[in-house]
Amino acid sequence: MTTTPVRVRIAPSPTGYLHVGTARTAVFNWLFARHSGGKFLVRIEDTDAERSKPELIEPILSALTWLGLDWDEEILYQSRRMHLYAESAKKILDTPYGYRCFCSTQQLDEDRKLAQAEKRAPKYNRRCLALSPDEVKRRVDAGEKFVIRLRVPDGDITFDDMVAGAITVKSADIEDLVLARADGSATYNLAVVVDDHTMGVTHIMRGNDHITNTFKQVYLYRALGWDLPKFGHVALILRPDKKKVSKRLGDKDVNQYEIEGILPEAMLNYLCLLGWSSKTDQEIFLREELVKLFTTENLNASNAVFDEEKLISFNKSHIMRKPDGELADLVAPYFVSAGIVSQEELTKSRDYFVRVVSALKERVRRLSDFVRLGVYFYQFNGTYDAEAEKKQFTPDKAELLRLLADRYEQLPVFTKEAAERCLNALAEERGLSKGALIHPARLAASGMSVGPGLYDMLDILTLPVVVSRLRSAADYIDGRRV
Repeated sequence: MTTTPVRVRIAPSPTGYLHVGTARTAVFNWLFARHSGGKFLVRIEDTDAERSKPELIEPILSALTWLGLDWDEEILYQSRRMHLYAESAKKILDTPYGYRCFCSTQQLDEDRKLAQAEKRAPKYNRRCLALSPDEVKRRVDAGEKFVIRLRVPDGDITFDDMVAGAITVKSADIEDLVLARADGSATYNLAVVVDDHTMGVTHIMRGNDHITNTFKQVYLYRALGWDLPKFGHVALILRPDKKKVSKRLGDKDVNQYEIEGILPEAMLNYLCLLGWSSKTDQEIFLREELVKLFTTENLNASNAVFDEEKLISFNKSHIMRKPDGELADLVAPYFVSAGIVSQEELTKSRDYFVRVVSALKERVRRLSDFVRLGVYFYQFNGTYDAEAEKKQFTPDKAELLRLLADRYEQLPVFTKEAAERCLNALAEERGLSKGALIHPARLAASGMSVGPGLYDMLDILTLPVVVSRLRSAADYIDGRRV
């Protein structure tokens, strides 16, 4: 027994950036394709001339690429396929399902208002369906503008959804839909059906806000004599205010998460769990694990809330899994773009940079945090955290910092172990707790009250830098008393 290879698609429109809702749908389709050995396709739905912006196509594709959602065939653009939609609309006119509608916008508005006043559903009343062939010809020959509509058959319609099971609606609740506008351009539903059929799409996974469109598209498939693909309507992603994530509400461009330092595997991992479950207690997955585990049977219909804090916690987990060298390569562009260090210098002192990244790794939640928490490894202007300074740079600390600098200079070899022994000995001599020296020493060396282990930090900075900064901090403390 042979089965048709899986072919799925994502079809963003360049009327806005790619937001997490569309990205999550893309993730599901890509994982399904990779799990089943099928094909993942990309289609750009750019037929809306007024709202589509060609300059947004590249950011959309860039976001998909960043997520690692590689596609298998050439990208399809709807704007280049108008002739196919026109042919299909004319084909439907030759069936009992298609007819020309000459109703003006004004007439349709009046009919809608009358229906509302009479407590009826404001749907098209099929005025033009009753026109005789001779009347239709006369009006066409006279140059009257018309749209092409699809007559919705009587009776209920049902399709089997991969997520929700059988879904049924009464045909009376769906109005005869417009397939082609008066200017000949195709409407969304016609273009989508033609594209999915000609692309050989076997499964369509999308948000459950498309269920109404699916009923219309099922009629179109039948009218054109084409086999139906399998449909699956996944849970919507909601914002914390429980509104649907959408570009119209200004939700964040997926590319922005890359700028902010989210790892693509963390975003993919988190998005996958918004509407899908592995049926285990595990939450953190590598891409390869998700490909192996993903099945449509584990999709669920309950809407999910996008929690950015949860995403960041996933990101921290994925950062911790990264080998230091690989992580350093990912972090480097953030240091360069911030003007902290040049790429040339990073290349020359790669081992040093890897050590910096390794030391900071446990403290960060985003890749961009490395810059904020690690700038002092490259640049230090003698500015100290204000709150920490009040607490740690008391007048007596100037002498202690100078003594610590002197002791460090006298060490035969400066290592983190030696630095720790030296500090502990000084604290014991003065009858102080270790913390009484550790905290001001950290602030003196980095300007910060938090960071990696003090002795790891001092070892990375090297003896000359540490001694210089300890003495500068002592001078700063004395200077405040003048």
